[in-house]
Amino acid sequence: MKRIQLVLLGLFVMVATNARAQGKALELIHTTPLPELHDGDFDHAAIDLKGHRLFFAAEENSKVLVFDTNTNQLIHTFTDMKAPHSIVYRPGINKLFIVDGEASEIKIYQGDTYRRIGQIPLSIDCDSMAYDPATKYMYVVNGGREAHTPYSLISIIDTTTAKKLGDIKINSNRVEALALEKSGDRLYCNITGENAVGEIDRKKRVLMATWPIASQGKQNVPLAYDEADHRLFVVTREPGKLIVLDSDSGKVVTSMTCVGFADDAVYDPGSKRIYVAGDGHVDVFAQKDADHYTLLESVPGSFRAKTALLVPQLHRYYLGVAHHDGHSAALRVYKVL
Repeated sequence: MKRIQLVLLGLFVMVATNARAQGKALELIHTTPLPELHDGDFDHAAIDLKGHRLFFAAEENSKVLVFDTNTNQLIHTFTDMKAPHSIVYRPGINKLFIVDGEASEIKIYQGDTYRRIGQIPLSIDCDSMAYDPATKYMYVVNGGREAHTPYSLISIIDTTTAKKLGDIKINSNRVEALALEKSGDRLYCNITGENAVGEIDRKKRVLMATWPIASQGKQNVPLAYDEADHRLFVVTREPGKLIVLDSDSGKVVTSMTCVGFADDAVYDPGSKRIYVAGDGHVDVFAQKDADHYTLLESVPGSFRAKTALLVPQLHRYYLGVAHHDGHSAALRVYKVL
């Protein structure tokens, strides 16, 4: 009888442990305090895998921070910024392209010396960006509200020649996140000023379709893309919601409550998870199939810690935490479980 009880106890412990493991997505393993930063949000980040470097835009501190991903320590700070937003690092040519919204330009730096070597002028409030690794083109949102125009531009930048190739005009004064199709010519954008999602033909440089999402939510800012299953993940702020769209038809597949005031979302095809960083939490959703999703874990974050970078190759998730109410700004490093 004792032996049976021990076996049953062992099975119970094993099942309970497995159940807990299945519900766990991220584990905080390191925090790097950044006491030199004052109040203000972070924006987006980029990775240099070979050089073991993480680049993170401290937007409202007018800096870009460089961390060693082996030690998670700060190793360099770019200070000649106004309002850095998004970043592309090109390892082949060892150059860094930083979108500086208030300066109305993309700043270009040599990757080894951090020396500034050029700039590409854009309209004011250049911000969100998508990068095409095949053509080496950046698609950068600019103009709109800050430029006092009723339209926004998505500018096409050739990072090889450091030249602007043209613009895609969107008739809304606010466009946010972009998502790029790698197997075709489509580019998706959050037309936030209209509470809609746009489908763009990159070759023709025209907006082909507009899909309203106001019936589900408003203030759509983050956008992620599952290209294999033809699914777009749109995150709204009013209310905090994850909306799944068919990327071919724009039809709403499903939606669910998620963290509020989000500014960053990413889909990982390897684990079939969606990570949404917002005010106070990071919500991690599991994709059961193309039409069904569930909240795997709501990870405690911090005040306005709403931008992060997932690096699947390192099994790491990097979250920028703003200085607030006496608490130091910090880089939080999570292990992806």
